[in-house]
Amino acid sequence: MVLVLGIVGSPRKGGNTELIVENALKSAREAGAETDLILLSENKVKPCRACDACSKTGECVIKDDFMHVFNRMAKADGIIMASPSYFESMTPQMKALIDRTGYYNSVARGRTTFDGKVAGAISIARRTGLANVWTQQLLFILSQKMIVPGITSYANAVGSAPGDVHYQQRWSNWVSLVQSSSGSR
Repeated sequence: MVLVLGIVGSPRKGGNTELIVENALKSAREAGAETDLILLSENKVKPCRACDACSKTGECVIKDDFMHVFNRMAKADGIIMASPSYFESMTPQMKALIDRTGYYNSVARGRTTFDGKVAGAISIARRTGLANVWTQQLLFILSQKMIVPGITSYANAVGSAPGDVHYQQRWSNWVSLVQSSSGSR
């Protein structure tokens, strides 16, 4: 059975970003996948210092939840990253995770941890910033050598108050790609 991990980059627990990721994970479960959820609101990931210590020790010297989150990402066959737009950009929580993950994976792991994993991005906004947030997350996904499945539309949603979004994107084709690619690794 494949494992699909959803990462919610919102600092707001129970908000629209979490609702959308839960919906995507529900579709993954319906397609036969095991799922896991990381709320960055409950996991402290500080910004990267670029101190390069991880290249020598294989461990990040910053004491927070990063290694726990990274190891869960490494275990997953598929990853869904979602962030709301905060002033036309992803949240500081998601940015810190992306920076730390990218640096650590490149310097301490030879940029091989995520090779061939399937990943997708979702952006949420009250008004603007959807394309910026979606693209920022996709650039990270591609830089880490993950596979992005074909899409029929951007995975974006608009909403302000929690529950405003009603996102019905079906993820079953995406899960099929995760299942087929995980068998080839």
